[in-house]
Parts: sequence; C-alpha cells; structure tokens
Amino acid sequence: MRELKILVVVLFFTAVVYWGVEPFAHSQMHPHVAPADFAFKDLGTNDKKGNASKGAETFLSAGCTGCHGVASQGMPSPMDDAAASASFGVVPPDLSNAGAIYDKHFLSALIKDPTKALKVEHKFNETRPHPMIAFYGLGGDLDQEVADIVAYLQSIAPIAPLSDKQVFQDACGRCHDMKYDKAMSHSDKAALTAYMGTLPPDLSIMIRAKSDEYLSTFINNPQKQLAGTSMPRVGLTEKAQNQVISYMEKVGDRKKAEREDLGYKLIGYMVLFTLLAFAWKVKIWREVH
Repeated sequence: MRELKILVVVLFFTAVVYWGVEPFAHSQMHPHVAPADFAFKDLGTNDKKGNASKGAETFLSAGCTGCHGVASQGMPSPMDDAAASASFGVVPPDLSNAGAIYDKHFLSALIKDPTKALKVEHKFNETRPHPMIAFYGLGGDLDQEVADIVAYLQSIAPIAPLSDKQVFQDACGRCHDMKYDKAMSHSDKAALTAYMGTLPPDLSIMIRAKSDEYLSTFINNPQKQLAGTSMPRVGLTEKAQNQVISYMEKVGDRKKAEREDLGYKLIGYMVLFTLLAFAWKVKIWREVH
C-alpha cells in the first residue's frame, strides 16, 4: 500500500509538471502565432480572369526576361549566376515552375509591389529600392495585365507533379544550401551576405532545430516568428510548402520513422518490465511476510 501511495504522489507531480509547468514554459519560449495563411488575405485579391495568350505578350513587353529565365519556354537566364548575384544580390528565379508552386494571389501582389508581397518593407524603401522592379502596367487595366501574366505563368507550369527536391530548389535553393544532400545555392556567397545582411543558413538539419509547425508558419510569413528578419515571404501554395518541409525532413531527419517505431517498442518494453518487476516484488515480499 505504501508503494502505491508513493506512485500516486509521483504521478500527481509529474502530471502537474507536464500539463501545468511545461505548457507555460513553452508558451514563454515560443509565443503563439497565427497559423500560416495560404489565402494571403493581407495582400488582397485580384478577381480579374487572366488570358494566358495576352499574358505571354505582356510578360515579354514588361521586360521580365531582362532578369528572369524561363527555361521551359526556351528563354535562358539573361545572366550567369555570378553576374546576377553581383547585380541583384541573389540570383533571380527561373519562372518555369512559378505558376505551379506559388499562390496566384501572391504572384499578383508580387508583380505589382514586391516589397509589400515579400513583407520586407523594413528593409527596402524609396532610398533603397527592392531589386525587383514593381510593374506599373503598359497603359491598360493594371489588374487585368497582372492577371494575364499570372495566367501565362500558370499555363506554362508543368503538368507532371514536381518532386519535393525540385520545389525546394526553386523556392529556397537560390539562398540556402542543403549540404547533407550536396545541394548548394546558386548565388555568390559574398553578394548574398551583403544583400541579406547575413549569410542564409544551411538547412540540412533545420527540421531538427525547428519543428515542422514552426517552419510552416515561418516560410509562409517569416515576420510572425522572427520580426525584422531579412528573409522574404516565399508565397508558396500549401501543397508546395508541405513538399519543401517534406524534403527538409527527408534530408535532415532520415531516421524519423525508425526512431518513432523504436519509441513504441521501448514503451512496450518498459510497461512489460514494470509489470514483471512488480510481480517479482510481490512474490519476494510475500515470502518474507
């Protein structure tokens, strides 16, 4: 009976720590933030229905190919990586897959006002403009022209699903290394450091350092988790963002499934061992008494 009372006391204080102290400590170390917003409500919406054919013409007339390549359409990047890094601080993305991995509302907002869409207003302003020039239109309806460009990007997006690694490379690979998978960023490190204020971290074990919940919010809106960071909002669709996190998990936490499976076996072993130990204790003390 005495042992049972001790067990109850231990369980009570364990429960107090687990359900009382630990959640409070976690809330102080990791304040709650709103979940990822894949509708990008803060950017508004463009209700215009885009025309892909007109969008192709507008895309070329607006001079987008002066910075961006569209390899799938036979339009290579106008600069090599070194020249692009020196000019912009980071290599501009190839837009072949943009219509597949980025949200259309984000793309619309990005074309019209890159600084706002990327949530880097604290870093870029009139005296230090963002490397991507805002599109002010070609003289017609601005929202319609933007909708047409987005429709064009969606029309050239690949029909076949992209691999997790490909989505990561398109969305993150221009700034971040993934050394565990021997994937290095295309941008010059010195130029990138000057542009960002610090060298973006290697993401090989970021999934271990941060939870997938943290990464989901951070990628969708870095300012929620790290106010003042130079990292821009990426603007991925929910599916694409999940692919990025999945790739990071495959590279940085390859043993997760094995570890979780072993955890259940260990718990089972401990339960069985406890029962056997208790039965042995009862037997020994029965003989003593």
